[in-house]
Amino acid sequence: MHQPFFLEGEFSNTEWNEASFHIIPVPLEETVTYGKGTSNGPIEIIKASTQLEQLIEGYGNPGTLGIHTADIIDRMSFHDLEELFNHTARIMDASLNAGGLPILLGGEHSITNGAIRFIENRFEKGKVGIIQFDAHMDLRDTYRGSKWNHACVMHRAVEIGIPLYQVGIRSFSQEELESRECYSVLHADASSLYGQDITALTLPECFPKQLYISFDVDCFDASIMGATGTPEPGGLLWWDAITALGALTQGCTILGADVVELAPADMLHHCNYTAAKLTYAIMALAAQRNGWTC
Repeated sequence: MHQPFFLEGEFSNTEWNEASFHIIPVPLEETVTYGKGTSNGPIEIIKASTQLEQLIEGYGNPGTLGIHTADIIDRMSFHDLEELFNHTARIMDASLNAGGLPILLGGEHSITNGAIRFIENRFEKGKVGIIQFDAHMDLRDTYRGSKWNHACVMHRAVEIGIPLYQVGIRSFSQEELESRECYSVLHADASSLYGQDITALTLPECFPKQLYISFDVDCFDASIMGATGTPEPGGLLWWDAITALGALTQGCTILGADVVELAPADMLHHCNYTAAKLTYAIMALAAQRNGWTC
């Protein structure tokens, strides 16, 4: 059976060693706690990408740099989640070794544990920071008996010393507030962004200049992103998110990204398209920040 590839119809599926971008589909759906369907997220993002235009306004045509869509990382091929995360980390490491930028497509947010392993194994402690776009903090230590639950993923990052900056948060527990304070997590919550000049967002000088972007699509307002497990009101609109991405990455390089928590739903195909365009926009931004001409 043919597996579609990102921007099929506009570009060929570039060979791994020649591609600047490696799309890595991880259709994990194991710890979701409300709306279901994240296992269909990667394939629907890839399908929707075939309807995208090549150009991203203000950033050029990143597809000309070469995009390789890798084989799906199938949960059933692994004994447990840790084994899956370790495999994901190895694939991301291979991407960087090939001169590429790894981009995970989820799948639930717990797939970012693979990226956390990748960062921990590859880089000196404190040299890479995560920018998390999300409606939720995901800073619980454990949830429903699992430390790998999607609600815990950023706790796994900060507890090993990875600096974290959160954008768009508007739903959280008391435990997560305490974790945020304990680990000195920086943030621009949704309420603080309302009516403000998002172009003024900046990372502090002490934050790492090498970045990993983790984008949970529920960061978007529920009015434009209903196809997700827990759609939250009061979120970012399209240009809010794109502007924040641009502002916070000024003067930095981007070494990887993920787009997670799309749960495709009937009659909401615009959400699939939005997630696909977001993925392509992150690729375009990364190309610019990394000095790649496109």
